[in-house]
Amino acid sequence: MAADTRLQNLRNIGIIAHIDAGKTTTTERILYFAGKLYKIGTVDEGTAVMDWMPQEQERGITITSAATTCFWKDKNINIIDTPGHVDFTVEVERSLKVLDGAVIVLCAVGGVQPQSETVWRQADKYRVPRIAFINKMDRTGADFFRVVDQMRERLMTNPVPIQMPIGAEGDFVGMVDLITMKAIIYKGDEGKSGFDITDIPDDLKKKASHYRHNLIEKLGESDDTVMDKYLHEQGIYPNELKEAVRRATISGKMIPVLCGASAKNKGVQPVLDAIVDFLPCPLDIPPIKGINPDTDQEEVRQTSVDDSLCGLVFKIVSDPFVGRLAYARIYSGVLKSSEHIFNSKKGKEERIGKILKMHANKQEIAEKAEAGDIVALVGLKETSTGETICREDHPIMIESIHFPEPVISMAIEPKTKADQEKLGMALNRLCDEDPTFRVRYDKETGQTIISGMGELHLEIIIDRMFREFSVAASVDKPQVAYKETITKHSKAVGKFIQQSGGRGQYGHVVFDVSPGAKGTGVVFESKIIGGAIPREFISSVKEGVIEAAQSGCLAGYPVDDVDVKLIDGSFHEVDSSDLAFHMAAIMGFNEGMKNGRAVLLEPIMNLEVVTPDNYMGEVVGDLSSRRVKIEGIDDRGNLKVIRGLAPLSEMFGYATNVRSLTQGRASYTMEPSFYQEVPKNLSEKIIETSGRSKLRK
Repeated sequence: MAADTRLQNLRNIGIIAHIDAGKTTTTERILYFAGKLYKIGTVDEGTAVMDWMPQEQERGITITSAATTCFWKDKNINIIDTPGHVDFTVEVERSLKVLDGAVIVLCAVGGVQPQSETVWRQADKYRVPRIAFINKMDRTGADFFRVVDQMRERLMTNPVPIQMPIGAEGDFVGMVDLITMKAIIYKGDEGKSGFDITDIPDDLKKKASHYRHNLIEKLGESDDTVMDKYLHEQGIYPNELKEAVRRATISGKMIPVLCGASAKNKGVQPVLDAIVDFLPCPLDIPPIKGINPDTDQEEVRQTSVDDSLCGLVFKIVSDPFVGRLAYARIYSGVLKSSEHIFNSKKGKEERIGKILKMHANKQEIAEKAEAGDIVALVGLKETSTGETICREDHPIMIESIHFPEPVISMAIEPKTKADQEKLGMALNRLCDEDPTFRVRYDKETGQTIISGMGELHLEIIIDRMFREFSVAASVDKPQVAYKETITKHSKAVGKFIQQSGGRGQYGHVVFDVSPGAKGTGVVFESKIIGGAIPREFISSVKEGVIEAAQSGCLAGYPVDDVDVKLIDGSFHEVDSSDLAFHMAAIMGFNEGMKNGRAVLLEPIMNLEVVTPDNYMGEVVGDLSSRRVKIEGIDDRGNLKVIRGLAPLSEMFGYATNVRSLTQGRASYTMEPSFYQEVPKNLSEKIIETSGRSKLRK
């Protein structure tokens, strides 16, 4: 029973938003009002507790998700503050995978912005219940109800205000609680002196009554108890409304919407109340499912300390004091320090050194972690992001986390011989931490190529190499991470035959190569029946295909969305070997690409430019010259919001350009959307520049 009470009093939540909507500021205020901090830090001054990395403090942005814990009304709240910049979207993805609920912060002026939509889709994917907090109500141009309408239109959701602002911009003083029908009025401009709960001002009573009626009506659509009382015109007590809002939020049928101004300390305590009242505890969400690797059967682990251990490692961090930290969500069972656990993906046993509860980059040692907890583990040397920890006698494998592909690359070289070794170690550590950061060695040019999600992502990686690992390196200009694919079905033969006196080499494969579904990568399947190729060589054929796909036949870029079926071949009793079939597969794959009319693909970005009305003509003209396809132009007060699809290759240096066009008054955001074929004239130039086409060889 005590374990159930502990779980009922636990909230694992994330703060998600578009960049600069006020996530970290809101988290700082939550920690302050929950008694975790005695002094409020600010993002602008670089003193925010959750932005502890030097790069975060200098740039005033969140780069890595930070975990902390606090208490409010006897409830234990584990909070993960996530980045808003699209280059660090992986931090949001892996946090949402392990969280039970989320608070999405929206700017009362900017409204639903591109990254708001991205994090919303990520939360939808993992079915995370959420509440919305419309922040910055004190800013010029703030409009609460416009943002609610945008949520309905752009996020395709059901936002229902449970608060209504009292005033806006410089006149924002508090909010009406539509559940209790009381006004919360903050004292003083900064709101630090607390607030008074009073009757609703006379001029707002009619409007408040309308929105409370709307709240009850919306709840009635999904809640029979509320509908029954509503139809029979019976009174609904605030505690009954709260319970109905909680049920509707957890089931995903509505999004309660609150308002405030975090920087002015207004509206934060009601957000804490809403987290406790409306977001789920670990018992409110379905138990975790996974596959037993021994039987391939689905298994369920109950959210209980009595079930067998099951946890997911969702983040790896290099800590300067304790070394490698593995953040894990424990779904079931109990984990104690110094005991052994089993990594079900790698089939390896590991020993837990210490269990830590985190507060940003500060740590508190714990003896154990139980179902529902989010902790950091010391001592896991082999376990990586997305892998399951469990007991060897009760193995389970939870579905891993899907990470987006990098869209930008650059070559990196150590400045001295001494830096060579340090560079290799630094790159390994950074790859371990960040699944969207990739490193490969280009055999033809002899260069080390690093790839990431954007210019800022790679800039931060290089800065970290210098500061944390003392590596001096020179880098080339960023390059677009193009891909290659085929446009038609083809058949291909790969033969590797060598005779050199003694034992020779013989491998012969026949492939059926065809365009694959978008986002599937290279899919290999063996259709061999009757032993045309012995089973022990099939894995070598697959390895050959995967190796060949790493550098395509046009310009040496990785191959994507291609299905390869091994349909026939032959072998030699004496001369056939793993090497021979590996080489035959590489030759066959290249032949298949050549016959399948290979094309180059380029990353296309979702672009949003916000510009004053009088500069719109120049901005649109410039975008058209960059091959941007304009999707729509909206009004936002006296600003124009231009939405479009932009080829990444045309957008390097756009920040400087758009500033000079608009005297520094426009801003833009961009995020990866999809890959599409490069126009033929540009494709030829790229291939010519690379000088590495296998089609010409």
